Amino acid sequence: MAEHEHVRVAVIGSGFGGLGAAVRLRREGITDFVVLERADSVGGTWRDNSYPGCACDVPSHLYSFSFAPNPDWPRTFSGQRHIRAYLEHVTDLFGLRPHLRFDSEVKLMTWDAENLRWEIETARGTLTADVVVSATGPLSDPKIPEIPGLASFPGKVFHSARWDHDYDLRGKRVAMVGTGASAIQIVPSIQPQVGRLTLFQRTPPWVMPRVDRAITGAERRLHRAVPLTTQLRRGLLWGIRELQVQAFTKHPDELGLVERLAKRNMARAIKDPALRAKLTPDYRIGCKRILLSSTYYPALAEPNVDVVASGLGEIRGSTVVAADGTETEVDAIVFGTGFHVTDMPIAERVVGAQGGTLAESWKGGMRALRGATAAGFPNWMTIIGPNTGLGNSSMILMIESQLNYMADYLRQLDVLGGRTALDARPAAVEDWNREVQERMKRTVWNTGGCTSWYLDESGRNTTIWPGTTSEFRRATRRVDLAEYEVVRRPAAVSHKRSEVVA
Repeated sequence: MAEHEHVRVAVIGSGFGGLGAAVRLRREGITDFVVLERADSVGGTWRDNSYPGCACDVPSHLYSFSFAPNPDWPRTFSGQRHIRAYLEHVTDLFGLRPHLRFDSEVKLMTWDAENLRWEIETARGTLTADVVVSATGPLSDPKIPEIPGLASFPGKVFHSARWDHDYDLRGKRVAMVGTGASAIQIVPSIQPQVGRLTLFQRTPPWVMPRVDRAITGAERRLHRAVPLTTQLRRGLLWGIRELQVQAFTKHPDELGLVERLAKRNMARAIKDPALRAKLTPDYRIGCKRILLSSTYYPALAEPNVDVVASGLGEIRGSTVVAADGTETEVDAIVFGTGFHVTDMPIAERVVGAQGGTLAESWKGGMRALRGATAAGFPNWMTIIGPNTGLGNSSMILMIESQLNYMADYLRQLDVLGGRTALDARPAAVEDWNREVQERMKRTVWNTGGCTSWYLDESGRNTTIWPGTTSEFRRATRRVDLAEYEVVRRPAAVSHKRSEVVA
């Protein structure tokens, strides 16, 4: 990275959000941008999560960009390998590689109020940018709980998002900590090969069958020959999920039928009444994300699997001790304990106009205008920001809506002209956040009786969008300048754009 390099836009991260932003910038005619990536390849969470059985719980044709349809998805629910390959394909299809800066983890972003630009320190050098688009994503930084004795455990320890493929699990005694989306894919994948598997479960998930199948060659040929069929398939998948939203957001009591179906799914595989009791949730389905698997329950019923209905409390040597006192000797511990979602580490590295960090600004809970911009942080926006998550559909839909907002944000800066910045008004941020939280009160995520990763330390839901994806798209179609303070410099300052050192 050349010294004093300046770009119009710096995108942080090369997952779906970052690559989507890069494509949209090029389609808007903007080529003066870089994508800063801390790893050595694109893919984001689909690069980092390579654990056994890793796959998406959203149908393939919906979990892809509308502007880059893939007629060749091999399965209705694609695995990690194919999703990562898709992102590599998008990178090449839209000519993004010249904009990528690998091994360039962002260490600090500081707003330069005098020059109205961001100063960015990375692992490979510094640069400045007029606008920063942060697309690090909420599922990028693994969270491992502080367990007494963990540091002295003599065996192998790793998080599901940092899977150690060099460690052979065959015949080993393995502790799986957590029962989230990763764990229910890992458990049936490793159960046949391990000597003994002990699952530490604080809260049982609701699990529905995963109706997955191979997409036939005839279907793929049809999608290639008639692209409209791919659009129709995507549209149908989207429409079904839009119709489901009301039950999650306004009428959680209507989810009772789904609960009965989930219990029937469990009963088919789990014949032991005691085990079934351990695995039956005591909260409304949908309060935590509904998980999809047709192999999880059968794996738990196998004789080499133990389910401990308690969280991991401490570790004594090679003995793992549950909160209820259950002791188990293990050779390896795998944490499927999620990510820093409501306390994203990137927020600690963003220093705004008042000299404070974004993390300090969000100390009382994350909040952003239309899920994108934060007061006191001019010309900075985030993709998959606060309250943009979904409980039943594809995040790609939300990302594309935020890309619309990003594109109009940049257009507004062009119209305003000169050295200009937009800073979200605190009142606008609070009004937006108040409306979102008011709508959240009746949703299943707040009323369902569970504690989930959607909630922050104060119990506030700063993660989920309490509406349909079409509602969000309407809300982010245009930038309303009345919600922003326009910041100008009396005189423009020119910056020499240095050539990038290959």
